[in-house]
Amino acid sequence: MRLNEISDLPGATRAKKRLGRGPGSGLGKTSGRGQKGQKARSGVAIKGFEGGQMPLDRRLPKRGFNNIFAKDFNEVNVGRVQSAVAAGKLDAKAPITVDALLAAGLIRRVRDGVRLLGNGEIKTKLAFEVTGASSGAVKAVEAAGGSVTVTPLARPEAKADGKGKPKKDRTAEAKSAKLKKAEGAPAKKAAAKTPRAKKDKSE
Repeated sequence: MRLNEISDLPGATRAKKRLGRGPGSGLGKTSGRGQKGQKARSGVAIKGFEGGQMPLDRRLPKRGFNNIFAKDFNEVNVGRVQSAVAAGKLDAKAPITVDALLAAGLIRRVRDGVRLLGNGEIKTKLAFEVTGASSGAVKAVEAAGGSVTVTPLARPEAKADGKGKPKKDRTAEAKSAKLKKAEGAPAKKAAAKTPRAKKDKSE
């Protein structure tokens, strides 16, 4: 065998299409793109368009919904906690809280709290203070001699006016303004009824 005799297997490579080289090639003029218009251009995404009539995805009924009040928990398995304790990232004597898990790098951000799951094996006696826990996780922790306390995450109170200032009592202000108007109204009416002194034309 010689180097000049080495070649790819049949069908391994395909020749490049020569576009716009006359009608005899089959790819002349429009280069295989058909006629003019939108589809002859690049970057066209018209799948699902049905000529203006109501498309199929809008004719079919909707199912389900997105719960805007759903909580977004960090999920941590007991096996990961055991590995962190073995690596010295978590103190087994201190309670395992959300802040402790964040400092140990088991979660990236607090979100709406931590939900403890039962995947993996736990051998160390630990006291968990988390936002939620599955029944399997609670059983695994209690079997190792630990405890799980489920408490809702305390969120910092939102600023009243967005700038740290307390909100003004608008209703009280409106009432006081009405009272001032009512007190000043009779005096104005009385002043309007008193006749003006006529000027003496002889002067």
